Amino acid sequence: MYREKNKAAVLKIFFQFGFIPLAAFLFVVLIPFAAGIGLSLTNWNGNFDEAISFVGAQNYIKAVTDAAFWDSLGKTFYYVFFVVIISNLLAFCFSLLVTSGIKFQNFYRAGYFTPNLIGGVILGYIWQFVFSRVIPFFGSGTGIEWLEKSWLTNPHMALWALIIVGIWQNAGYMMLIYIAGLTGIDKSLVEASKIDGATPIQTLLRIKLPLMVQSFTITLFLTLRKAFMVYDVNLSLTKGGPYKTTELASMHIYNEAFLNYNLGPGQAKAFILFAIVAAIALIQVFVLKKKEVEAI
Repeated sequence: MYREKNKAAVLKIFFQFGFIPLAAFLFVVLIPFAAGIGLSLTNWNGNFDEAISFVGAQNYIKAVTDAAFWDSLGKTFYYVFFVVIISNLLAFCFSLLVTSGIKFQNFYRAGYFTPNLIGGVILGYIWQFVFSRVIPFFGSGTGIEWLEKSWLTNPHMALWALIIVGIWQNAGYMMLIYIAGLTGIDKSLVEASKIDGATPIQTLLRIKLPLMVQSFTITLFLTLRKAFMVYDVNLSLTKGGPYKTTELASMHIYNEAFLNYNLGPGQAKAFILFAIVAAIALIQVFVLKKKEVEAI
């Protein structure tokens, strides 16, 4: 009797708290993921009136031999490299600043975090105005030649415009994670280092950084995932132009699937991108998790 009541109580708790998240995960993630795998093995073009044929690995072969796809991946890696490194460096510097006890530090926290609250599409249009109107106006007024023309029309500068916006958007959110890491450090350790005569730089390098490896694991994972999957800012800021010099992998895949009506090949490219991002993220987490253990 007791076991039956216990089972009934467990089932009741499961249906109250676990069933809805599990069902959402099943219908939003697992089933679409499995359907995507099946779609990547067909030649479907999105037209329900036409027959769908099984083509096996043909879409994946086309994807790995598509020069345009690898070109977009190359731009994506370039974008990811600078966004991940610079945004995390800035975020860490911001976190040190707003936890140092300076005047108005809470105001600075809010200011640095604000860009993350703006939607990617709106953010892209705001910065499109900045790069197309504000910067050329400033360049014309000051006589600085390389600022007189819009960066978005320059094939050599448009990708850097996208990188700047990515850094500006990500740094504030990562700052919050670093703040949590810094405030979680035992103050007695910092005080002991001061008593022992350690300089602020030595305290940072020998105490704070080793104890913040967990924060680095989280921030690097989040920035890697977000940078690899960026689409909204790419769409609203540059639309992949000029001459596809800013067409990153997500935009290339979307255009392949929904503009060119090649859903099978587009889905195959999406899974290749997913595999690349998953492998990089897992390696990053594995390496930093080992560092966490060593720091302890």
